[in-house]
Amino acid sequence: MKTSRVVQVVLQLTALVVALGSAGRLAAAPNEAFLGRWALTLPNGAAGWLEVRKEKGYYDGAILWGGGSVLPLSSVVISDDTLIVTRTNDVPRKDAAGKVVRTQQFTEAITAKLGEGDALKLTRLAPKLNGTGYDSAEFAGKRIPALPPRPDLSKVKFGEPIALFNGKDLTGWKAKEPNVESAWVVEAGVLSNRVPKHAPGTPAKRTANLRTEREFEDFNLKVEVNVPDGSNSGVYLKGIYEIQVVDSFGKALDSHNMGALYSRVTPSSAAEKKAGEWQTMDITLVDRHVTVVLNGTKIIDNAAIQGCTGGAMWSDEFKPGPIYLQGDHGSVSYRNLVLRPVVK
Repeated sequence: MKTSRVVQVVLQLTALVVALGSAGRLAAAPNEAFLGRWALTLPNGAAGWLEVRKEKGYYDGAILWGGGSVLPLSSVVISDDTLIVTRTNDVPRKDAAGKVVRTQQFTEAITAKLGEGDALKLTRLAPKLNGTGYDSAEFAGKRIPALPPRPDLSKVKFGEPIALFNGKDLTGWKAKEPNVESAWVVEAGVLSNRVPKHAPGTPAKRTANLRTEREFEDFNLKVEVNVPDGSNSGVYLKGIYEIQVVDSFGKALDSHNMGALYSRVTPSSAAEKKAGEWQTMDITLVDRHVTVVLNGTKIIDNAAIQGCTGGAMWSDEFKPGPIYLQGDHGSVSYRNLVLRPVVK
């Protein structure tokens, strides 16, 4: 049996013993109230997401842990009143010269119990990466209500257009991370993120994301964007749903390509232009459904959104939020950002 699997089994059995409480008591039928989707507030305050579902004869699920993509869980177990899930991370081991000599797999366990109402009380038990023990932390979750039917966009009314960028300065915008250096500048009517150059083999300097001071609910957003060769950015709707901005011209369809709802919804066709060309994005967000028209081609058609995406400011999908532009991944330019709020 592989080491990672041994650790996984040990963690599951340990959590199971704790959950059972009295020694020798047999577990009752699984509590399927754990099934569904959960908005998480992680131990460090970041946004997360958990899905637990029942497949043909077994339980399965997926998790979003702060940044990055939604990933499948290694295992899902429901025992009596306790949910036990595990996820496995690859940890590269490097020599003195910085060369990766091997990769180890570290498996962590998350146990959860139902709280009052739609609350979930969770505990994370994760091995320390140097192998000297475990870290434990408690955090919280809240059940995400079922998605409504697809909205009839022909009946949705939009308000007067709001120019988010005046073409002159950063009025109406601020750094999302006030303690991180901002590389956003305005030049010739264009809002650009100018990431400082770095020496080959050294990490790029992190720069701030940019957000609107105003916050919004549902809306239509039109924006023009120019992404350089190999660069990466994103447009976050309400601060929680990322529409991917990346140089993906010529690549196979993927949920990480230009115009995708990052790691959640794959474009139906490849409509991106080559790097360095101005591109148009027309994005409509209504009732947790999103439509994306990229360069005149509809690539996402009123698709249901299952939850927040990596880098979300919070996991609550029902509170207003800003438009925020990702600036910590590379250089990018935007212009003509115009939003029309939904009129209820």
